[in-house]
Amino acid sequence: MELTLHRAYFKEGTNGTLFSSGKYLCQTIELPWRNNQRNISCISEGRYEIQPRFSRKFKHHLILKNVADRSFILIHPANDAQRDLEGCIAPVTYLTGIGKGLHSRDAMQKLLSLVYQAKDRKESIYITIKSVNYEFSRTL
Repeated sequence: MELTLHRAYFKEGTNGTLFSSGKYLCQTIELPWRNNQRNISCISEGRYEIQPRFSRKFKHHLILKNVADRSFILIHPANDAQRDLEGCIAPVTYLTGIGKGLHSRDAMQKLLSLVYQAKDRKESIYITIKSVNYEFSRTL
C-alpha cells in the first residue's frame, strides 16, 4: 500500500493532503518545518515504512520507521498541531487553519481501516512525504 502526503509549509504549521494509491483520503496537520528538530518540527520529506501500533495514550495508531534523527514519529489523532503534536502527523477531516483541523478521530479511523486491510493482504505500507506548490489562478 502506498500513501502519499503532499505538504504545504507555513510559518505557523504544515498542512497536507493524504492520498492512498492516488485517491484522496484526508487532510493532515503538522508542526512547521524547523530543520527536523525534535519535538518542534515536522519530519523531513522522504519515503517511510509504516506499521500499526497500539498504546494506552493513542490507542490504535501508526508509527513511521527509520526516520532520520528522530524516533517515535506517529500518525495519531489531533486537531491542533501546536498544542497536540511533537513532530507527529495528524489526519483531519477538515482543515480550519494552518496546523488546525476538525474530526481527526474520524480521519484516523478511515486511515486505520485501509492500513489494516493492507496488513491482512500481507502488503507492506509506505508513505512518501513531499512538498507541493499550489498555483492559484484567476479566470477573468
